[in-house]
Amino acid sequence: MASSSGGIGRRVFLGSGVAGAVAAAPGGRAMRLAIGSDHAGFPLKGPVIEMLRFWGHSVKDLGCFSTQPVDFPDIARQVCAEIRGGRADRGIMVCGTGIGAAIACNKIRGIRAALCHDTYSAHQCVEHDDVNVLCVGNWIIGIKVAEEILQAFLNAKFSTSEEFRRRVRKLEEMEKL
Repeated sequence: MASSSGGIGRRVFLGSGVAGAVAAAPGGRAMRLAIGSDHAGFPLKGPVIEMLRFWGHSVKDLGCFSTQPVDFPDIARQVCAEIRGGRADRGIMVCGTGIGAAIACNKIRGIRAALCHDTYSAHQCVEHDDVNVLCVGNWIIGIKVAEEILQAFLNAKFSTSEEFRRRVRKLEEMEKL
């Protein structure tokens, strides 16, 4: 639902359902998504999963499943394994700030994770850098901002411009060091 200014309009999100949200996957293409969180991100992960499924995406929840402390690198490893194994198109990590999740994911070959708390970064990271894991912080954003960030991330496509393709190839070469 676009606003009159051309941006993404505000929606009402309720824990028991999404009111006024898009009825299909953003961009019209359902994706296979892997999602994970640590204990700090757990409260936001549930509503995010509900929203993604409402949009028509297939979502694999890799934990955690409560607010009991867990180590985010263990969850990040599982999310990234789904992408590397071809079982997920993209991944989402939710923790307290998203910083640790981004660091952990970026340690894994073939993964390009970005911490995004705004819509511009969420689409630009895919368009310019072919990011495949979105990291967000539950302590930083709420569900309405998360909704807009997720739409921007999932609607974005990697640019066909040679300058961006060349830069990503150089990132891939750096993984071999």
